[in-house]
Amino acid sequence: MKDLTNGSIVRHILAMAPPIMVGMVTIMICQLVDLYFVSSLGDAAVAGVAAAGNAGFLVNALMQMLGVGTVALIAHAVGRKDRPDANLIFNQAIVLSVLFGLLTLVAGIALSRAYMRSIAADQATVEAGTTYLLWFMPALALQFSTQVMGAALRATGIVRPTMLVQSFAVAINIALAPVLITGWGTGHAFGVAGAGLASSLAVAIGVLVLLAYFRKVERYVAFNPAQWRPQLRQWKRVLNVGLPAGGEFVMVFIIMGVGYYVLSVFGPAAQAGFGIGTRVLGLIQMPALAIALAAGPIAGQNFGAGDGARVRETFLKTALIAAAVMAVFMILAQLAPGVLLAGFSNDPDTMAVASLFLRIVSLNMVAQGLIFTCSSMFQGLGNTKPVLWTSAIRVLTYSMPSIWLSTWPGFRMEHVWYLSIATTMVQAALSIWLLRREFNKRLAVPPQDESVGPVVVEPAAPSQREPA
Repeated sequence: MKDLTNGSIVRHILAMAPPIMVGMVTIMICQLVDLYFVSSLGDAAVAGVAAAGNAGFLVNALMQMLGVGTVALIAHAVGRKDRPDANLIFNQAIVLSVLFGLLTLVAGIALSRAYMRSIAADQATVEAGTTYLLWFMPALALQFSTQVMGAALRATGIVRPTMLVQSFAVAINIALAPVLITGWGTGHAFGVAGAGLASSLAVAIGVLVLLAYFRKVERYVAFNPAQWRPQLRQWKRVLNVGLPAGGEFVMVFIIMGVGYYVLSVFGPAAQAGFGIGTRVLGLIQMPALAIALAAGPIAGQNFGAGDGARVRETFLKTALIAAAVMAVFMILAQLAPGVLLAGFSNDPDTMAVASLFLRIVSLNMVAQGLIFTCSSMFQGLGNTKPVLWTSAIRVLTYSMPSIWLSTWPGFRMEHVWYLSIATTMVQAALSIWLLRREFNKRLAVPPQDESVGPVVVEPAAPSQREPA
């Protein structure tokens, strides 16, 4: 366990952010690897895999419910020096991860084809996306347990093991993808099914490695079968924090779904270009997101310890670093979008769409960095409802106008991307305003006499724990 209530905040951020970023980048690389190797199968395969991958945003909403709630509550417990509560939350979150994983498998099998029919441009895209989803669902189901284990470690200031396991899993996926998709070395090509199977096998191996780490190395939080009996009070504690954060991912899913829907009139190449562009954009946003995620446990531990001044300082320094990093990548996307997109498709129409999307939407990257930072701070404070409200406002101001614009005779795809920039700016401004209000409500202003030390409102005591 790493104590984040003392020492330089910037040093803590810079120490935690790189491993977090590597872990996230490796997950994104998994999706990009799938797109890269299925590109040889045609536009329908690329559009199908890209659109099917958007379903991952919906599953990520469930993962966020567990991950965010686990990070916040364990970080608060660490700040209070309450190890029993940290272990109880961890074990109850593991139980929830198993339940959510099973629900994901069942829903994926039942709804994959209906989902693809609702957004795909043609039948070939429907078939490709459905096949990929069915083989990819085990990977999504297994990721719930890795999400909880990684969240528990991050709450205690430990991020390196999760990064190493994720990197190992991605290396396996990269090795398996060309073999299973194109039949390299075997002569048995499974196509888009091979892409999903490669990811599922890689995630399964990663779960086993992370389980071994917890059983042999991790000591602050540990598996305790005596605490696996479902305790609804603890589930409520986790989900009260996690549900609004999960709702944020549902909003992202809706925004992405609307994007695929309004582009369907332009054909599979447009959808494929949009899919590639969004994933590359997500990849170059990862450094700022990692910086923001590092701030969550820092704010959480200091909030649990009652140090409001360090919570405010965490926000200010995180926002400055994230904005600076986003500005650098925005300039890169403006000057050399082709370099970032190289190799993902041989079709000029697809790449033209991807390049146009990246050049336009990257203009909102600094604002997106501030949104990331505010979201992580709300998680650290244990109140994620404002995150849901700002995301819902963005959905309302983006989705309905986008669909309306798509009915215009002179509609062009870049119309909705310019609209995306405006709605992101609105969300960023609203997020900062709500966070400032939250600070004023939950953190008292430090007294003028610095010798007295900061006076803060103590965080609410945890719910009474049920007997194991």
